[in-house]
Amino acid sequence: ETGHQMLHTMYEQVVKRGVTVYDEWHVMDLAVTDEPDPADRTCHGVVAYDIQSGEVSGFRADDGVILATGGMGQVFDHTTNAVANTGDGVAMAYRAGVPMEDMEFIQFHPTTLPSTGVLISEGVRGEGGILYNSEGERFMFEHGYANNDGELASRDVVSRAELTEVNEGRGIEDEYVHLDMRHLGEERILDRLENILHLAEDFEGADGLTEPMPVKPGQHYAMGGIETNEHGETAIDGLYAAGECACASVHGANRLGGNALPELIVFGKRAGRHAAGEDMGEAEIPTGKEGEWEPADYEFGVEVGETGGQGPAAADGGAVATDADSVLGAAVDRAKDRVDALLSRKGRNHAEIRSKVQETMTANVNVFREEGRLEETLGDLREAREAYKDVAVSDPSRTFNTDLIHTMETRNILDIAEALTMGALAREEFRGAHWRKEHQERKDENWLKHTLVSWNDGEPELWYKPTILEGENKTYEPKSRSY
Repeated sequence: ETGHQMLHTMYEQVVKRGVTVYDEWHVMDLAVTDEPDPADRTCHGVVAYDIQSGEVSGFRADDGVILATGGMGQVFDHTTNAVANTGDGVAMAYRAGVPMEDMEFIQFHPTTLPSTGVLISEGVRGEGGILYNSEGERFMFEHGYANNDGELASRDVVSRAELTEVNEGRGIEDEYVHLDMRHLGEERILDRLENILHLAEDFEGADGLTEPMPVKPGQHYAMGGIETNEHGETAIDGLYAAGECACASVHGANRLGGNALPELIVFGKRAGRHAAGEDMGEAEIPTGKEGEWEPADYEFGVEVGETGGQGPAAADGGAVATDADSVLGAAVDRAKDRVDALLSRKGRNHAEIRSKVQETMTANVNVFREEGRLEETLGDLREAREAYKDVAVSDPSRTFNTDLIHTMETRNILDIAEALTMGALAREEFRGAHWRKEHQERKDENWLKHTLVSWNDGEPELWYKPTILEGENKTYEPKSRSY
């Protein structure tokens, strides 16, 4: 409930300080200049759609735009993320020219409810909860997945163990395993895990006091995102990002449980102060193609990026003008034209396209990744992009038109899914949360580097930057994990 309390506190402070909140507005795009080099571009604001009235408006930013749009879980069909977590901020920044960093590193949480993806807290295993397969075996120990740590091994290890049990026929209903906390006793459960009881009962009909709960891995967190420096700045002047949508690389290839909130608090505060004009010194972490970088020598075998033409999946680009008002005005005009087109024409519903993207991502870019299936996914995403060119919204209403919002979000899902799969296919090693069947070891000599994908007006470009291991007091060398 930590995040819940933080939200209440934040809202309290917003009211106290008289901050204007634009509720029920959906940000569609960034208003960015269109210089050829993204490092020369400037973000002057955002374009947003008022869900209540259907109005499209521009919001000018004199100091900076900070993206804090959260995760991208809806790229997959089984996730702990909310329905609104479609990676909008990441996709908007990407199309504006900011690189996506380390997109292949996705964390899958081992204990989610099968029917909904609702998260069952790590606290259950922390208190002593036990995982069992269909044969009643405590498989984390009995099958040697983590002989020392058992259920307390890292999330990727437990997730792979659970799926291995299911794939080898020891899953329950060929889908999940059991998480049992009955032995903790009613008093302890009610004192420390009462909310878990309600979740299991409400969504699965399981009484955690008298029976085990069904759980399986689900997409949970993105270690990658919008490339930023330590001030939250991106490669585009005036554009910042913080939280899960950003990648300051605090988490590397595998986030530790509990570290997302400290990252959000620290870098959210730093981004806010810097955007407000505080002198925080020169950034030490370069963004974009500053400093060392190298192109990726990899042929995907499938065309990636936009499918041609200036349809809904085309690159946003920027505005021809460079002064703030003209840039914002041009961005608003483009957004209005896009909304008008989606509402006025006949075409395909986005839901079918989104569903196919989520299915192929869950089947092939999940906990286990294989070269052939990753290539298959890029082909599926190619087909989805072609289909999206003909997308339309059947409901002509401009008020509370959720289908319109979801249609625009599906475009973001497409862009993110493609970049994520490109990174997963190119990274031929096993590092952190990224597991490759053909490459079962970490390869520091070749892969101790960040993966970046740039949009380049609709043609994604994959490239690399070196990792920064030197801290103020020591160098942090990667070490092997053992349980």
